[in-house]
Amino acid sequence: MIRRDFIKTAGLTGGSMLLGSTVLKAVTPFLEGQRINVAIIGCGDRGTGLMQVLLQLPAQYQIVAICDVLDFRLEHARKLMSSATSAKDYRAVLDNKNVDAVLIAVPLNMHFQIAKDAIQAGKHVYLEKTMTYNTRQAIELVDIVQSKPKQILQVGHQYRYTPLYFKVKEMINKGYLGKVTQIDCRWDRNGNWRRPVPDPSLEKQINWRMYKSYSGGLPAELLSHQIDFVNWTFDTHVDEVYSTGGIDNYKDGRETYDNVQAVLRYDKAGMIGNFGATCANSHDGYLFKFKGSKGTISLLVDQAVFYPEKKALKELHETVDGVTGATRITWNKDGGIPVETGPLKDGTWYALTDFYNCVSTLQAPSSDVYTGAKTAITVDMINRSLFGKTIEKWNAKYDLAPGPGK
Repeated sequence: MIRRDFIKTAGLTGGSMLLGSTVLKAVTPFLEGQRINVAIIGCGDRGTGLMQVLLQLPAQYQIVAICDVLDFRLEHARKLMSSATSAKDYRAVLDNKNVDAVLIAVPLNMHFQIAKDAIQAGKHVYLEKTMTYNTRQAIELVDIVQSKPKQILQVGHQYRYTPLYFKVKEMINKGYLGKVTQIDCRWDRNGNWRRPVPDPSLEKQINWRMYKSYSGGLPAELLSHQIDFVNWTFDTHVDEVYSTGGIDNYKDGRETYDNVQAVLRYDKAGMIGNFGATCANSHDGYLFKFKGSKGTISLLVDQAVFYPEKKALKELHETVDGVTGATRITWNKDGGIPVETGPLKDGTWYALTDFYNCVSTLQAPSSDVYTGAKTAITVDMINRSLFGKTIEKWNAKYDLAPGPGK
């Protein structure tokens, strides 16, 4: 940030970050040094992406089983992992006594049932976001996980584990931005989201993101990452949601909206969050801005810039001089101070490394069933507002908390 070592010397964590709720410590051996035997349920783009990351962690994981209901995807996965057993029915994977943990990367409407069955089968679970399709499922999954305290369930909100995002969270929590009142988020693309379908009968299975009975649409598939990061950073939840949208560009039979905007009011935090996504324009791409009384952070996937307010500059200089001994601030060409972390890996690498640590120690992950439920409920509130033309309010029954000993 300020010079290359400001964050570190000012008391914020440096390149070897706190990841999740604990320091990413040396890996604890699982079962006296054995790797975790994992199965991947769902071998589409995300499932095979998880497979590629697991192959970068050979000391921690061994892929022993793969599963998908579509023959061509299962065949593709077999080519990547020929040593693993394969199945079309996920229950065969859960019956496999050689499987310690499952990674679930299936359409959203199947998340709850497979995760429920996996936990009840005694498996640890890495469940892709969004955790569940709706609020009822989120509440029920919390109850199920609470009843199985020796089973780990981690939700795939990987920004909680990425060093850059952790550093931004620390900056906000330590007051660098002052009082944050506005958060602006976008995740825009210019494309129809449609994938090739080899057989018309497979349309909804392959293009499931476009159909309401399968998918939470853009709020679930894209905006949930940013929603979850806001919840985590400010230890909060939304209190009121108003959203609007439509099928405004792609008149191709889809049911989920290709253009959405949601306004989220966080009463307890005193903030407004503006969350938007479109499939018809990619100019802004991914944007994530936190606006506070002392400054703004503009956060991308792999870089961030801090823009101090003019009235905060004197205090900023005093912090640099008094704490770090630095004598100058390094600015970029548009008047911002880059937030430095050093080289970054893909966020999923950090998340799966932490999953191994959590399974090894039975320590709850940062992105657990409770935080996953909070985000899934928020996404459901956005979609209820979108399609019902309503203002949705947080209900006290959504306040899910860890039980005794958690």
